[in-house]
Amino acid sequence: MSVEMPQIVQKNVNLKELSTWRVGGCAEYFCRPTLLVEIEQACRWALSQALDITVLGGGSNILISDNGIKGLVLCMRDFAKILEVKEDEKKIYIKAEAGTKKSEILKLFLKRNLSPALFLAGLPGDVAGGVVMNAGVAEKIIPREFVEIVEEFEVLKYEGDQVKVVKYCNQEIEWEYRHTNGWQPGVIVSVTLSWKLEPDNEIREKVKLANQIRLQKQPLKQPSCGSTFRNPDGDKAGRLIEQAGLKGFKIGGAQVSEKHANFIVTEEGATAKDIKRLMDHIINTVQQKFGIQLQSEVIPLGEW
Repeated sequence: MSVEMPQIVQKNVNLKELSTWRVGGCAEYFCRPTLLVEIEQACRWALSQALDITVLGGGSNILISDNGIKGLVLCMRDFAKILEVKEDEKKIYIKAEAGTKKSEILKLFLKRNLSPALFLAGLPGDVAGGVVMNAGVAEKIIPREFVEIVEEFEVLKYEGDQVKVVKYCNQEIEWEYRHTNGWQPGVIVSVTLSWKLEPDNEIREKVKLANQIRLQKQPLKQPSCGSTFRNPDGDKAGRLIEQAGLKGFKIGGAQVSEKHANFIVTEEGATAKDIKRLMDHIINTVQQKFGIQLQSEVIPLGEW
């Protein structure tokens, strides 16, 4: 049976402003839902048309092709409510919609002087992206990765042209370095985070200091996607790129940051192709000089 295109779905929407790099082409079809029912309607329609479904969150850690993205793009930025905050004798539990910014979760932990606030201070993007990427920081702190704070999450699963919400507990998922498996395909619609109620009265000062250091060492005032490459075992991608003499190296409108070599920043007029060429050049140069193959943290989206 044919499903009519929902009113919330638009055609040929430019995605450039939804990428933290400020590059990329158009979505063939685009939906920016605020309600779960809108996500369900849009996905059901896309599946009935045999269209691919691509989810956009905060726009970091992705590279959208200049040629755009075929199928339906779901932008989750307005699906971002805190659904529940509760405590028992031992833990706090925070349930949030997929598009909720990590910075909003940080505030709730910080209000109670809990240590996840420190690790979240270093992470851009939304909570669903945190699950997808098992987002984390390089610093040796506790916690330092999403696997440590996720209690459970809900996924809108699809089979044929039918959709239903399925819940996954932390232990059911394969958590890897900057990746998760075991819940796909589907769209994460909510995440429940938890942490033990053991206040650290110095956490506010630690967060403040971490933010000051980050401002000094990272190009936070320029468009970037965050860290570009994974840290190889026992080393730092930024150190290798800098030692390869690539700090400040530029291709088109994309440049290796002068502040931090594992950040690629863009200027007005930059293209996804510029970024891709620069990433390839970095990988090849580091391989030639050190025999180490850098792995990208960035997920390429669209038609390449």
